[in-house]
Amino acid sequence: MAASAHENAVGTTLLDKVAGDTDTVEKALVDQGFKNAVVAHGEKVGIEVEVVERNPAQTGFVPIPKRWIVERAYGILMLHRRLVRDYEHQPRTSESRVYWAMTAVILRRLTGARAPAWRST
Repeated sequence: MAASAHENAVGTTLLDKVAGDTDTVEKALVDQGFKNAVVAHGEKVGIEVEVVERNPAQTGFVPIPKRWIVERAYGILMLHRRLVRDYEHQPRTSESRVYWAMTAVILRRLTGARAPAWRST
């Protein structure tokens, strides 16, 4: 999201969209930028919102387990040329590129294949 957008406004809009599009989402994990307004709005639409906080006693870079899964996914997507920059004009086109990229990851994991040689250099 843009730096000028407030997390609470974006969070409530996103919760509305998710609740309207599907009835299978029961829980959403958010970072510390989201406040009580998003948690309260999640209760209204039937989605439990959990704020994943960092341990204040830890210093430096410490991966937060649940959030690290998302960061890893972003890193995987950046290995695909068309997703590095915003080349696409339609969100649906970008969405299809994400499906292709994640399908490649799943196939590689299922088959036990190694990453292409050009990535290992």
